[in-house]
Amino acid sequence: MVLNGQQVESILGKKVRSTTGDDMGRIIDIIADKTGQVRAAIVDFGGFLGVGNRQIAVDWKAIRFPTEGKTDAVIVDLSKDQLRVAPVYKAGEQIVVLGQQPASPPQPAPAASPPPSAPAAAAAPPTTSNAANPAAKEPPSK
Repeated sequence: MVLNGQQVESILGKKVRSTTGDDMGRIIDIIADKTGQVRAAIVDFGGFLGVGNRQIAVDWKAIRFPTEGKTDAVIVDLSKDQLRVAPVYKAGEQIVVLGQQPASPPQPAPAASPPPSAPAAAAAPPTTSNAANPAAKEPPSK
């Protein structure tokens, strides 16, 4: 496979900006699942001169790339406050990914209930006596 060098570029080290242009940090790593699908980018956020930086996992679907020209920064639909309070990414631990709401589980169907006009006898359990149930067959006599 040959890739056009004008159509692809490395994103490690790219600046991350909010939709309002705020500097959000830099991409320092990419997280992929076992199928090879990219799930999140690790953004080095905050701090000054490397002190106080926090690494935050940002959902890959929350990152947008400019459609034209060279990519000097990628855009995320998150605010600085959201990144500031997000859980820190730590390799080897459970990863909390910021930026994509989990799909809500399907709601169970409501249980069927008898119509309000159903007769009370319909809800009574069946009896096992042959006298109460004339359609029941008598056991053969010996």
